[in-house]
Amino acid sequence: MFDGIYFEFPKIAFVIFFFIACETLCKMKLPSIYFPHASQFMKSNIATSKLLFFLKWIGIVMLILALMSPVKDEPYELTPKQGHEIALILDASQSMEVRGFDMNDPMATRFDVVKKIVRDFIQKRKSDNIGLVVFGVYSFIASPLTYDEHILSRIVSQLQIGMAGKYTALYEALAQGVNLLKISKAKSKVAILLTDGYSTPQVDKIPLDVAIDLAKKEGVKVYPIGIGGPNEYNRAVLVKIAKETGGVAFGASSADELKAVYAKIDALEKSDIKNETFTYLKYYYFYPLFIGLISLMLYIYLRNKRGSA
Repeated sequence: MFDGIYFEFPKIAFVIFFFIACETLCKMKLPSIYFPHASQFMKSNIATSKLLFFLKWIGIVMLILALMSPVKDEPYELTPKQGHEIALILDASQSMEVRGFDMNDPMATRFDVVKKIVRDFIQKRKSDNIGLVVFGVYSFIASPLTYDEHILSRIVSQLQIGMAGKYTALYEALAQGVNLLKISKAKSKVAILLTDGYSTPQVDKIPLDVAIDLAKKEGVKVYPIGIGGPNEYNRAVLVKIAKETGGVAFGASSADELKAVYAKIDALEKSDIKNETFTYLKYYYFYPLFIGLISLMLYIYLRNKRGSA
């Protein structure tokens, strides 16, 4: 328990010499002019009591040790993770309000269904460091990379259609997802790009080739997912993105198919994500402080009770 303990203020130990000098040179004097009857209560056998001597010096030594602040470095290591660093890129444009994507809940919008499936996916990926990008006319990072699936799921549940505009800046969103993973040191970087439409040229400020080059440069494998009918999204573009970044393009025309797509992506390769180690100081001053106070209290109590100096 006490292995590796050291003192923060070791020089305070020299205070002990002050008490030794005081013990030697500063003998208590009780002149009869001040305490005319004190000598009657002082007995030589009590004054030299070994118990009182022991309690007094134990108290002094323990309090000095407490002031020296004994501490121990306690390392704390985050649990190593085996997984990916994933950017979830979600289309929140106006077209996502179309209903009928889920036959079991025909009144739910595509975006409602996507949020539910994405939240289920997040809950299964407990070992992954996941971030979230939302796009429409513009794209933004809704959540930085995090291992906390509860917080991320809560953020997903609060997303709204049109919160980033009603059009589709698809390539800009891809670049934003790559930027989210840029600082990552993981071997496996994955972006899952979900959309139900075509890029809107008037609002998409980044060319497709530039976005793909950024992904390739950062080693990001992109898994594009097009949802809706075959003509509602640009399958050729999604296939190109997947092919050039080493991913796979998927299409889903219903909620069940989308669940199957995320189940396939759930089988992605694993990689080591470097764990972090922290050190904090564990203090032990309260042990000698407690012993010292108890010793001095006993010393004072017995000394007063027995009339000893």
